[in-house]
Amino acid sequence: MKILLIADEESPYLWDYYQPGRLSGIDFILSCGDLKQEYLEFLVTMANCPLYYVHGNHDKGYETFPPEGCECLDDQLLEIKGLRVAGLGGCMRYNPGPYQYTEREMHSRINALRRRIKRAGGVDIVVTHAPPQGLGDAEDNAHRGFACFLPLMDEFHPKYLIHGHVHQSYGHRLPRSFTHGETTVLNAVGWQILEIDAPPERTPRPRFSLFGRKK
Repeated sequence: MKILLIADEESPYLWDYYQPGRLSGIDFILSCGDLKQEYLEFLVTMANCPLYYVHGNHDKGYETFPPEGCECLDDQLLEIKGLRVAGLGGCMRYNPGPYQYTEREMHSRINALRRRIKRAGGVDIVVTHAPPQGLGDAEDNAHRGFACFLPLMDEFHPKYLIHGHVHQSYGHRLPRSFTHGETTVLNAVGWQILEIDAPPERTPRPRFSLFGRKK
């Protein structure tokens, strides 16, 4: 299974200089935030596969014009092609802007997802905008990671936690990949292809919204 991971920086290779067939074989796309709506709409059209996104701290425009043909993953747990995928967008609060959270607020969001993760039997991929604390974050207030992501990984052991937010082009010369227990933490800034084995078939489960209603 091939998953396109994108975040923060629109790629000329995938947009301005796109060539037909370049996205062939992609099963679905995960956006970790801070990308133009038009970019997501272009990719979901050219790849002809589902695209799921969480909000970055610069995605205020999504409130008025959410990217068409794409589905918001924030505060949801969805089964996507057999994979259980959860979304927790936003970054550490550093000014009054949107999609910013204190540590306590992010912890509350995780608690809201915890029951659904347990009902689903776990989670395979967690999609965030900010990284976990100490695993690819930076020292400035805007780019500090969330400490509450660490016990989330310790409790449910997702195979991947995928984030954006920390740009290497801004001078954050950090590894793109870390390991925390059984979880690989990936920085998706720009784009990369994640190849993952298709999960074994599970009994279909209903999809739940933020408040647990069937979708």
